[in-house]
Amino acid sequence: MRLEGKTAVVTGAASGMGKAIAELYAKEGAKVVVSDLNIEGAEAVASGIRSSGGEAVAIKTNVGDLNDVNAMIDKAVSEYGTLDILVNNAGIMDNMAAVGDVEDERWDLIFDVNTKGVMRAIRKALPIFLEKGSGVIINTASTGGFSGAHAGAAYTASKHAVIGITKNTGFMYAQKGIRCNAIAPGATITNIASTMTNINEFGASRTKVTQGVIPRAGQPEEIAQVALFLASDESSFVNGAVIAADGGWTAGF
Repeated sequence: MRLEGKTAVVTGAASGMGKAIAELYAKEGAKVVVSDLNIEGAEAVASGIRSSGGEAVAIKTNVGDLNDVNAMIDKAVSEYGTLDILVNNAGIMDNMAAVGDVEDERWDLIFDVNTKGVMRAIRKALPIFLEKGSGVIINTASTGGFSGAHAGAAYTASKHAVIGITKNTGFMYAQKGIRCNAIAPGATITNIASTMTNINEFGASRTKVTQGVIPRAGQPEEIAQVALFLASDESSFVNGAVIAADGGWTAGF
């Protein structure tokens, strides 16, 4: 029970990596706020956790909306009295468009969800962590956060920004008992592709150059194991780091 007595918020937890993280955290003793725009899916995950003897509550959250983000953190405090672990996992994909084809509306949406939502959740949680003198933040970045060949310009830029937020936060609050790290998953079997519309043919064709050397696709449960390590005291000296979980994909270039 590596997270016994801890309270965690996990965004994008109705499916995929977020679901796997929420379920594993609960199995390891954490009380979990299951946050997702898909409230039916979030309720199902929370119900499953409770049926297995864990503690969980669901909340509908659009991480691109400030009020929703604030309500999500407030929910953890009202339900469980505090917050110990924040997992910013929710994210959406772009349409593979290179910068010459990027539309402002899509760019803004990608950044509102993937980047601004991360910043706002951290900002809301920080007073709780500072008062306690401890707290753990885990951001889901992407191998696209340090590579230019895995997605379109908007998604790539948004995940580069998440890595920047991670490193800056980890450094700024390192002496306050707060750690902030990121996971950079490679190709992982989730439903993020369902957020893609109107695929840009040119951009998609360019990403195929690196997709051809993917060793294998990862499972959400494999990413959850990394998230468990980063949330636990076993990673007490890991801060401001980005851990690639990609089966060795980006080790080749």
